[in-house]
Amino acid sequence: MAIAQPEPGGLLPERIASLRGALATTSCMETLQVGYLHAVAAAAGCSLAQPFPDNGIDWHISHASGRHAVDDEVTIKVQLKCTYQVAPHPAGATFAFTLENEHLVKLARSPVSVHKILVVMLVPRTQEEWLRASHDRLELRHCCYWMNLAGHPVTGKRKTTVRVPTARVFDDRALCEIMTRVGAGGRP
Repeated sequence: MAIAQPEPGGLLPERIASLRGALATTSCMETLQVGYLHAVAAAAGCSLAQPFPDNGIDWHISHASGRHAVDDEVTIKVQLKCTYQVAPHPAGATFAFTLENEHLVKLARSPVSVHKILVVMLVPRTQEEWLRASHDRLELRHCCYWMNLAGHPVTGKRKTTVRVPTARVFDDRALCEIMTRVGAGGRP
C-alpha cells in the first residue's frame, strides 16, 4: 500500500505567481522580516512588543533570566530593514546599506538606557524565492544581519551608508548572546 504524499503547495509552479495578492512588494518584504524576527525570538525564548506608535523603532525584544546582573529581564530595541538591492550571500566581510539620516540619528544615539540594533534582511528579488516548505522545515530566504550603530556618525546630506558585518547573522544564538551582554551591563 502506497502512502499518499501531499502536493507541494497544491499548485503548479507556473500558476503560483498569477495567484499572489496585489500587496506592494515592500509591504510583503516587511511582513517577511517580521516573520523572521518572530521565529528568532521564539527560538531564543524572548518576548516581543511592538511600540505604538513606532516612532522609528519597530520592535522591543525582552529576555528574562535569573543570570542577568542588571535586571531579571533586559530589553533591546530593534529597527528592521529589508532589501533585495544587496544580493543574498554578499561577498566580503561587510555589505553597504543606506539609511535615512533621521533613522541613523535615532539608532546611533549614545549613551542610552535601552540599547538599539539594526537588523537588515537580504531577500532574493522575486517573491517566489522567499520561502521553501517541506515536511521537515520551513525556510525563510535569505538572511538577517545585525549591528549596533551606537556612536556611528552621519556622513551624508540626507542618507548615510553603513557597513553591515556579514559575520553577524541574526539568529537565536546571536540574540541570546546579545541579551547576555546587555544583561551583564554591556552593549549588544
